[in-house]
Amino acid sequence: MPGDILDNKGRGEASWSWPAIHPEARKFAAISAIACVITAFLAWETLAWPLGLLTICIAAFFRDPKRTTPRDDRFIIAPADGLVTLIQQVPPPRELTIDDGSGAPVLGTEPVTRISIFMSVFDVHINRAPVGGTVRKVIYIPGKFVNADLDKASEDNERQHILIERGDGLALCFTQIAGLVARRIVPFVKPGDIVAAGQRVGLIRFGSRVDVYLPRGTAPRILMGQRIVAGETVLAELGVDQTIEGVSQ
Repeated sequence: MPGDILDNKGRGEASWSWPAIHPEARKFAAISAIACVITAFLAWETLAWPLGLLTICIAAFFRDPKRTTPRDDRFIIAPADGLVTLIQQVPPPRELTIDDGSGAPVLGTEPVTRISIFMSVFDVHINRAPVGGTVRKVIYIPGKFVNADLDKASEDNERQHILIERGDGLALCFTQIAGLVARRIVPFVKPGDIVAAGQRVGLIRFGSRVDVYLPRGTAPRILMGQRIVAGETVLAELGVDQTIEGVSQ
């Protein structure tokens, strides 16, 4: 059940269930399903079968499975499903280094670690909060739709920054980035909302990329090339800065 507490001592119940379908899929799936029914009624099987498959694919694209989020104030949780394609030292987004008079925290200009998570069309598209706290900024920036796997997508592509401030004053930013296929970033939150770590905060239609900017002095607990799960994988532990190596096999 949603909200149940589970632990590593065996508390709680675990069972498999079909993932829910997010409401964003309804209109796309409805259009495809209606077209499938009409073409089937007219005996246009060469169109009916592909449209039926398309309807199933749309439902799969917008699946919204339950996730079990580790609860620890030291943890930064993955905001997206996908493949870790970049880990770099870069300055924070310039839009978050300027004081706009709103009272929201301002990030410094010194380089921090950015983790880039590439979401393919086969990944879950729902994004989740990496930490709990108050949403202080949601900044949408129009842009291009180049390959989201490229480094320059962080500054050239359509994107949306979300800044969350914890109760202890720590501010953490992550960015939803549109790509070649994605054409809309959909937020579920607005400034002033209070979110829990792992809570759903938005989606990017049909895949793309999410960047997470770690606080200074914190290194990733994940590796290049690793697949991670939104709301479950621990990206980093605050204040822990150590090198971790792995083997591709």
